[in-house]
Amino acid sequence: MLARQLAEAVRVLRGGGIVAFPTETSYGLAVDPFNPQALTTLFALKKRPANKPVLTLISACSQLPLLAREVPSLCEPLILSFWPGPLTLIMPARPELPALLTGGTDSVGVRLSSHPLACSLVAAMGGPLTATSANLAGAVPCTTATEVRAAFGDQMGAILEGGPTPGGPPSTIVACCRDGIRLVRAGGVPFGEVHDVLADAQRLRGER
Repeated sequence: MLARQLAEAVRVLRGGGIVAFPTETSYGLAVDPFNPQALTTLFALKKRPANKPVLTLISACSQLPLLAREVPSLCEPLILSFWPGPLTLIMPARPELPALLTGGTDSVGVRLSSHPLACSLVAAMGGPLTATSANLAGAVPCTTATEVRAAFGDQMGAILEGGPTPGGPPSTIVACCRDGIRLVRAGGVPFGEVHDVLADAQRLRGER
């Protein structure tokens, strides 16, 4: 059953459609992040401002080069400590990424989810997907497939049913550059823990 659902979801995504799927907190909306028309459809559906970037999910760190021009060294201990999990890292974006994905910036937000169905969807697609919350801009994110149907009706190409999600804080977003990190959005991972991991990594490097 799950294999058939994933195959149908991938068919929808590769055709430029939108798939709703469960994450650690709420349901998300996936499109192919390399398809400008799919992104345009997603933004219209959510009534999302065009200058607001869309976060992405990967299923393995080997997919990072598809999105990021480079992985700053500060990201490495954070990836080891918090992925899979609710920490999104903003990295320098590949220049060919669609402007809607990056919000016209030179950066891209990436996360590896700890939700098994979210990871299975990205793995079945064979590449990154968007992971914006399933809601109209400014509204409360949907936490069940029923809420997704009520909010978007037949505009969903497919909905992966994963039962109710717990809601709660979204992923923490941290911007990583060569000279430091910056909190962009507070969320599921306390920013203090992020600082502690980096401090420990720097201490270990100093001891070598």
